[in-house]
Amino acid sequence: MKTQFHFNPKGPFNLSLTINSGQTSQPPWKEDNHHFQELVIVDGAPCLVKIGHEDSDPENRVNIMAESPETVSEKAIKTKVQDIFGLEHDLDQLYTFLGEDPKLKPTIAFCRGLRIFKAHNPFECIISSISSANCSILRWTRSVNDIKRRWGDGYRFSSGDFYTFPSPTVLARAPEHDLEEMQRCEDNLPLDFVFDKNLQACGVGYRAKYIINASRMVQSELNLEKLARMKYKKAFDTILQLPGVGPKVADCILLYGLGMGEAFPVDVWIKRIIEHLYFPGEELKPQEVREFGMERYGDWAGYVQLYLFHYARKSGLLESLKKK
Repeated sequence: MKTQFHFNPKGPFNLSLTINSGQTSQPPWKEDNHHFQELVIVDGAPCLVKIGHEDSDPENRVNIMAESPETVSEKAIKTKVQDIFGLEHDLDQLYTFLGEDPKLKPTIAFCRGLRIFKAHNPFECIISSISSANCSILRWTRSVNDIKRRWGDGYRFSSGDFYTFPSPTVLARAPEHDLEEMQRCEDNLPLDFVFDKNLQACGVGYRAKYIINASRMVQSELNLEKLARMKYKKAFDTILQLPGVGPKVADCILLYGLGMGEAFPVDVWIKRIIEHLYFPGEELKPQEVREFGMERYGDWAGYVQLYLFHYARKSGLLESLKKK
């Protein structure tokens, strides 16, 4: 099955900025001939989705091409794409909200069209977010892609090979390190055999144990569909039970994995940005910053966090804060 269609988002949309903004929902989609593409499960079927958007297009169209070994409806693909890229979010309303706060208004020019890049697989977001803790964007995205290639299901399309993210059941059984992988192998291996099908070989370091144990919990205890239907507070308390998940990672999972826009992930940089903008000369605890962000920004809290961090990176504010 192959299909091609287009539709219009609500307000501006910067596709490249959204995909490459470092959100922990998933690694960036692969760029190919002015489109970005990824293997997405749509109505239970593997579907290679290609999305393109030109800022200069006066009609503001999002162009979609999709192919699958199975029959998938255009409506289902459109719904999935709208959900992943937040294309039903009215960014003009967001900009009105940002413009009412002099501290936030400058972010609009730096972030126009930036949208929440929601996970197409919430479990992948959990593992991505755990992998991202104290880790560079480049390193954790490489790790997640390595996990997909080692344990995901592969599909060949006209533009190359793509892989699903492994299920919790599969990842729960993954060897943690070289020694465990070696112990599971049969005897008489060649001397030059490379033990690389273990989690530490994917570059996740000490997080390997967290990933395995979190996978076991999702497999046996934590129903992600029920989690998505919970109110924010209950979902936050529930996700904190996963190994390797503290408040910041929990909020990343709820925002980028489940679309809970009231989440306000706080790391050291968001803490410094909020202190600089609203509490000069003071030092707040991360929990105080989180509560401030959620109370002040409400349902836009997740977007404000995303915009503040990108603005700080591009405006030079982050560099000045690093020197303090």
